[in-house]
Amino acid sequence: MVPLAVSALGIVLIVFAALVVVLMAGGWVAANRRAQARERKLLEELHEVEEALAKAHAMDKGWDRELLEAAARDAAAARFGPRPVDALQLVQVIDRPGTDADQAVFRVQTADGDEHRITLGRTGGEWGPA
Repeated sequence: MVPLAVSALGIVLIVFAALVVVLMAGGWVAANRRAQARERKLLEELHEVEEALAKAHAMDKGWDRELLEAAARDAAAARFGPRPVDALQLVQVIDRPGTDADQAVFRVQTADGDEHRITLGRTGGEWGPA
């Protein structure tokens, strides 16, 4: 059997290499977490901006926000059954010539965390699923 002779310099180099690998892995994990948090924040801000823009457009055109939300809740109940709606956001208003071609798009989040889009259309002054 050949005895293993490891010098002090060899031990120091092995420990240094292991330390570099651990620090690189930790930096990579931290950078990924920071990027994911930044992406989530950006998406939340985007949803807020979309909703604000859609609200402004709807108010400018004289659409009744309460009627739209009630129709969206009714459409969500018809589509998803007994699952309650946690969040309802108006994200798009499609205002075509005439009133029967108008549409409103809502982002619906159910209580179980699923996210869906519901499009409403207006027929004869009444809002309903498109």
